[in-house]
Amino acid sequence: MKRALKHLANSDPRFAELIARARRFDVVANKLVRPFDALAESIAYQQLSGKAAATIFGRVRALYPKRKWLDPALVLKTPDEKLRACGLSRSKTAAIKDLAAKTLDGTVPSGRALARMTDEEIIERLTAVRGIGRWTVEMLLLFELGRLDVWPVADYGVQKGFAKTFGRKKLPTPKQFQKIGEKWRPYRSVAAWYFWRALDLPAL
Repeated sequence: MKRALKHLANSDPRFAELIARARRFDVVANKLVRPFDALAESIAYQQLSGKAAATIFGRVRALYPKRKWLDPALVLKTPDEKLRACGLSRSKTAAIKDLAAKTLDGTVPSGRALARMTDEEIIERLTAVRGIGRWTVEMLLLFELGRLDVWPVADYGVQKGFAKTFGRKKLPTPKQFQKIGEKWRPYRSVAAWYFWRALDLPAL
């Protein structure tokens, strides 16, 4: 991490200042990541406030008492009406069922298999699931798997934090942002994380 912070700080004095003002990067890879559970939760959280989504996902988990982890086979057997009664929309219910089916057929790899795959291989496999887009997989790569070179070019918060840090009035397009991010490779996850933190800091 020392090397990553030095690389980013050396790229521009404004980045060095952001690193000095923000709390230190603290993402740690989850060695016990279970893709089915992590992605099911991501689907439940889409387009909702954290509190509302947590309530809904808590109800889903409560359908399967005494189980630490969700079982894709049990989820697949659960009637749609039961999942809908927890607060999941029709499309989210269909997405979670598709995720369960693709976990059982091996499309969604195990946590151990994910550890041996490249970022792009993981994105390609997981975006085959209904309701799972590139951004959702990027968040899994960054926050669950602790991959250091994830660059979520379409993330509004990262774009906004970048614009705030560098005094840009307009947000970059994803295509522009892809090019801009090259200077922070191979630590673009760390760069993205600091741009999120920039939004919590008072302007200078």
